[in-house]
Amino acid sequence: MPEAASATRATIGDSEFDRDTAVTRREPGVYDIDLSAGWTIINAVNGGYLLAVLGRALADALPHADPFTISAHYLTASQPGPAVIRTEVVRTGRTLSTGQASLLQYDEQGAEIERIRVLASYGDLDSLPDDVRTTAKPPVFPPMDQCFGPEDGPAPVEGSSAITERLMLKLDPSTLGWALGAPSGKGEMRSWFGLADGRDADPLSLLLAVDALPPTAFEIGISGWVPTVELTVHVRSRPAPGPLRVSITTRNLAGGFLEEDAEVWDSADRLVAQSRQLARARLT
Repeated sequence: MPEAASATRATIGDSEFDRDTAVTRREPGVYDIDLSAGWTIINAVNGGYLLAVLGRALADALPHADPFTISAHYLTASQPGPAVIRTEVVRTGRTLSTGQASLLQYDEQGAEIERIRVLASYGDLDSLPDDVRTTAKPPVFPPMDQCFGPEDGPAPVEGSSAITERLMLKLDPSTLGWALGAPSGKGEMRSWFGLADGRDADPLSLLLAVDALPPTAFEIGISGWVPTVELTVHVRSRPAPGPLRVSITTRNLAGGFLEEDAEVWDSADRLVAQSRQLARARLT
C-alpha cells in the first residue's frame, strides 16, 4: 500500500469513513446525521459519500445488510451540517428487501429541503453462488508506484479539496492529460483507489468509490463542477482486502449532459461494483 495508508491501518467499522457516515436512529425509519465537511470539493458534498450515508441508513432499516442495487436522484446540493434521513420499507422477501430513503436539510427559515431520493434493494452478498460467467476484463494500467495522486500536483487552494485528504488515489498517467493542459478527448479516467487510513473496502464504501475520481469531463476538455443528476450502483460482490481499481468512461456528451460508466475491480480481479450516472457539464 502507498504511504497514504498509515502504518496503523483502520479497520472496517473503525475508520473516519465509518464515523462520518454513521447515522443515529431517532425513531423507526428516521435517522439524524451531521454531514462532514471532510468529504467536499469546494463547498459541494461528494455524491458518493452521500450515497454511502443513505446506504447505511437503509442497511439499518431493512432486514438485509448489503446493497445490491441503489439508485439516487440528486435534487438539490447538500451542505455540510445537520441532515435527516427518512426511510420506508417497500417490500421484504427471503433474498431481497427493497426500501426508499430521502435525505433532507433545512433552509434559513427552518423549512425542509429534500436533497436526495433513493430507491434500493438489499440482500446478503455472502449467500450468492460462486459461479461467474463474464466477458468483462480488469482494466490494465500501470502499477501504483507509476501512477500519480493529488499529492504529486500543485498544492490546492486551502479547503478546496478536503475529500482528497481522505482518499488514496493513484491515477493512470494516460488519463491525466487534463492536469497538464492537454486533455486526451477520450473521456476516460482510471485509478487505484482506497481510503487514506488504510481501511479495506466493503459494500458501503463501494458506493463512494464509483464517484470519487476526477470527472471524465476533464479529459474531454471541460473544466469545472460536474454535478450528478442520477447515480445507480450495482454491488456485485464483497471486495477482497487491498486496493481497488476503478475505471470510468464517457461515450456521449450531448446537450450539456454526459454519462459516466464505472467498473470497480478488487485485488482478486473480481468485478465488485458497476455504476452509471448522468451528470451535467458546464459548457461555458
